[in-house]
Amino acid sequence: MKYLIVTGGAGFIGSNLVKRLNELGEEKILIVDNLNCSEKWKNIVDLAFEDYLHKDKFIEAIKKRKFNENIKAIIHLGARSSTTEKDVDFLMENNYEYTKTLAIWSIEQNVRFIYASSAATYGDGSLGFSDEHSIIPKLRPLNAYGYSKQIFDLWAFKKGIINKIVGLKYFNVYGPREEHKGSMRSMVLKAYEQIKKSKKIKLFKSYHPKYRDGEQLRDFIYVKDAVDMTLFFLDKPEINGIFNVGTGNPRSWNDLARAVFSALGMEPNIEYIDMPEILIGKYQYYTKAEMDKIKSFGYHCQTTSLEEGVRDYVLNYLEKQ
Repeated sequence: MKYLIVTGGAGFIGSNLVKRLNELGEEKILIVDNLNCSEKWKNIVDLAFEDYLHKDKFIEAIKKRKFNENIKAIIHLGARSSTTEKDVDFLMENNYEYTKTLAIWSIEQNVRFIYASSAATYGDGSLGFSDEHSIIPKLRPLNAYGYSKQIFDLWAFKKGIINKIVGLKYFNVYGPREEHKGSMRSMVLKAYEQIKKSKKIKLFKSYHPKYRDGEQLRDFIYVKDAVDMTLFFLDKPEINGIFNVGTGNPRSWNDLARAVFSALGMEPNIEYIDMPEILIGKYQYYTKAEMDKIKSFGYHCQTTSLEEGVRDYVLNYLEKQ
């Protein structure tokens, strides 16, 4: 029986993906991650899997060709995902070189390879949010994290292997099992915590004349939908390339804040605060995933609305902790 490898399997999207695989009856899974001193270990306590391996030991085993077992696929979700990370060498090693090694090995071994790219590759959105391959060389990310993802997409494009693997550009994902992410937690979780502490939500002021405070727009996608889109490609080796993972329906931060208050049965109380200087000039004011491509390949599941997703997350997870 072939087994699945999920890198970042103890992380946010990864642990939700393993949970969904368990629900589908799949337990022959190798989780690859770096638990370190974080609380990520809590994400895998309730999951069924064959084994766990540290990410450094895993990549060394791959380099030495020690994996000879029957592997169905590698779903590579592990990465340094902080948009404020300043150690670019670390990002390049962890996000770019690591992914290259796995991609080359997977193609050599004829193993399905699905990896996480990012909507951060789209930069300021001036070129739109198309997942067509011709746009890849033109994109200019706003931060080093986005670049570390972009440069792998570009490498795969130039090497002609982009049509042998699947790259997923995740937009603003929120949902259960993200508590360990620190400053990179979704605004839904941060808003919930703020309400519990002060009964109000703080949002960044806008520094763009086109957008009023709190009216900056993002494509928010519930993690359950992101997982379903990811697994859509697992048993379809004939479908490859770059695909967006979003809703195609951008919503404002104010909408998100109101949804959290509504889920808790409270009237909105929003305060607008100055944006940290590190983000000014590197901030995406608008994102909208173009979803025509994935739909053209047969994905037609309805995504969860922001209000429904926030309500489910808040009432069925956060309020029950």
